Amino acid sequence: MKMGNLATRIIVSLFGIPLIIIVSILGKFPFLLFTLIIGLISFFEFSKMLSRRKYFPNLMVGFISISFMIFNSYYNFISINILVFSIVVVLFLLELFRRSESAIANLGTSLIGIFYIGFFSSALVLIREYYNDSSFLYDQGGYLIIAVLATIWICDSTAYFIGSAIGKHKIFPRISPHKSWEGAAAGFLFSIISMVIAQIVLLDFIAMQNAVAIGVIVGLFGQVGDFVESLLKRDANVKDSSSLIPGHGGILDRFDSLLFSAPIIYIYLEIFIQR
Repeated sequence: MKMGNLATRIIVSLFGIPLIIIVSILGKFPFLLFTLIIGLISFFEFSKMLSRRKYFPNLMVGFISISFMIFNSYYNFISINILVFSIVVVLFLLELFRRSESAIANLGTSLIGIFYIGFFSSALVLIREYYNDSSFLYDQGGYLIIAVLATIWICDSTAYFIGSAIGKHKIFPRISPHKSWEGAAAGFLFSIISMVIAQIVLLDFIAMQNAVAIGVIVGLFGQVGDFVESLLKRDANVKDSSSLIPGHGGILDRFDSLLFSAPIIYIYLEIFIQR
């Protein structure tokens, strides 16, 4: 990473991180809007990447579907089964009237983009609203989101710097040629350490073993999410999903690990943590 690019990343982070902390603590509509921005821009970036391969996900259906998924995770006004069925039917019907390269590719990429980005981003809202009853303070869900985000950033940074310093064994050279097992192991370890510290400092409402488990999830699935996005970018022959955030690439670049970790964390909360 060049020093100029590193400086730009730091400057952007100095402005962006406080804003994310504020909306995470506020929850409700500010966090819903924050998640909606992540979901819609990520789907747009996903679509633009795939257009380089002559695949054209349906933007209109994608935007509407992802918006429904995110709002539904907060307001719960429609059954997930009905929502999924409606999305699939509408996509098939509209594809009949489109004049694009490949109907199969368009339908497949539309569904992948909608469910990958839509369901995964809606899991952020479910996590934020998980501690939202009379037994807990409302801001506790925000603290959990902040801890997860901090853990992801620490994991990414540790994996990068340790991997650059001592990484010798590549994980997926064809997907991400610079990432090593040594860096990934360091990121995984520091994810657990970060969540342990977060439990002591911020998350006293969850047990230590649950904090460790969430650290494991972030350290494992966060890095998997990064590889998944790298796979998509490699196939589309692009370096970043966009250049929207100076020094960071696009929204999908910045939040790929969070998107992939969020549904696994939510599943863990539902199964193992009692509200």
